[in-house]
Amino acid sequence: MRIRVLGSSAGGGFPQWNCNCPNCDGLRRGSISAQARTQSSIAITVGGTDWLLVNASPDVLTQIRATPELQPARAQRDSGIAAVLLMDAQIDHVTGLLMLRERQSPLPLLATPEVLGDLTEGFPITRILSHYCGVTPTPLRLDGEFMPVPGLPGMAIRPVLLSSKPPPYSPFRNCPRPGDNMGLLIDNPATGQRVFYAPGLGEMTPELLALMAGCSVVLVDGTFWTEDEMQRLGLSKKSAADMGHLPQSGAQGMVAQLDTLPAAIRKILIHINNTNPILREDSPERALLSAHGIEVAFDGMDIVF
Repeated sequence: MRIRVLGSSAGGGFPQWNCNCPNCDGLRRGSISAQARTQSSIAITVGGTDWLLVNASPDVLTQIRATPELQPARAQRDSGIAAVLLMDAQIDHVTGLLMLRERQSPLPLLATPEVLGDLTEGFPITRILSHYCGVTPTPLRLDGEFMPVPGLPGMAIRPVLLSSKPPPYSPFRNCPRPGDNMGLLIDNPATGQRVFYAPGLGEMTPELLALMAGCSVVLVDGTFWTEDEMQRLGLSKKSAADMGHLPQSGAQGMVAQLDTLPAAIRKILIHINNTNPILREDSPERALLSAHGIEVAFDGMDIVF
């Protein structure tokens, strides 16, 4: 089983189109050691032919062009994307669905009932797509059990409920519900290995750490380095917690939390905001991550388990 990181950046990508922060300006000028990144998404396969796309970012067409395995190969109209799974209903995770509208059959779409509801009413992508390819929705079970992925035999997934708010457009923005945001536990029955994926993670609990301790790989939220990162740069009045993300630094930050996991687990950060100093390959923050055995995801990264 294989995971391909299609996009490793947070919403807006890196560089962000309207941002002149030191990272974005430095990348454009070529004055820092860093690489461009598209918006967060992964694809999972058993065998390399058919893939589960997890989150459909606005950059999905660029990501498909960079990934030959997702391109048409078996017919005049074809795709390696067999189904799409959504972790939440955030704009940077769902807008790419509109780019897949030329599909020749309804698009299998896996999401929680809450996310499907937001994409029917608040941001009616499913209704828009009904005039094109259409979608075949599969509500994800939230009973704590593994479930198969339709059309992708040999793959088992388990949604893991996380505490977070739905998108600003959602009528439930100020009264969040279980199912607005989730992590994903991916099981390879052939090897017994598991991967935990959570690009948006605002709070670490003992139960979540115990779940992660049973995995071979954890691929988790790397959005911000500090709690006040956006505030210090004058880019937002909101803290990392306000935006639903656990920063890497601090006594209870992501680095400290990942340090409690067994050393044999591969630990990778994804969904990295354009302001985060870990994007700089020669930064002290990147060196600190390396010292703690933590990797930084990049577009095109492969994870085999």
